[in-house]
Amino acid sequence: MKKILLSAILFTTIALVIYSFTNRKEKKSNPPKISFYDFSIKSLDGKSTINFSSFKGKKVLCVNTASMCGFTRQYDGLEKLYEKYKNKLVIIGFPCNQFGEQEPWDAKQIGEFCKGRYNVSFPLTEKIIVKGDSAHAIYKWLTQKEMNGVKDVKIRWNFGKFLIDEKGKFVEYFPSDTEPEDPKLSSLIEK
Repeated sequence: MKKILLSAILFTTIALVIYSFTNRKEKKSNPPKISFYDFSIKSLDGKSTINFSSFKGKKVLCVNTASMCGFTRQYDGLEKLYEKYKNKLVIIGFPCNQFGEQEPWDAKQIGEFCKGRYNVSFPLTEKIIVKGDSAHAIYKWLTQKEMNGVKDVKIRWNFGKFLIDEKGKFVEYFPSDTEPEDPKLSSLIEK
């Protein structure tokens, strides 16, 4: 009886060691997650590329924008936020026509509207899709936990805000009705 018990214990121990070694080996072979800094996108005018790696050391606020939305007035608050924290924060506007078709304009019209009406000086990208199968790669990263490592986010409307820290890690998502002057957003920027 003792021999059977000792054999069972020895067999179980060997099986656990093999299982542990096998799992450790599998984990090491998984490819690394894509970093926020691995992405780039065309600028609004299409003449240059915005490389996110150039923002290392600064926080980044990614905002899906639209020119004819009830939240469009947030451009004013976003510009003020950008000016206030310019030494530690980059804001990137991503024009998108997916929600209520509230960004029907072309790049030139969007640029003229943002500069003329709200004096926007932060970077604006080419017009993109932010949700669904055709979403731009950066928005897949922003909205999928398996890519950003933090959480899944469902974008419901224009002016959703994603905060990324100085090391390129996802920090928090703020929905459309969160004003740029929101104290929680400011406190995370100041952190």
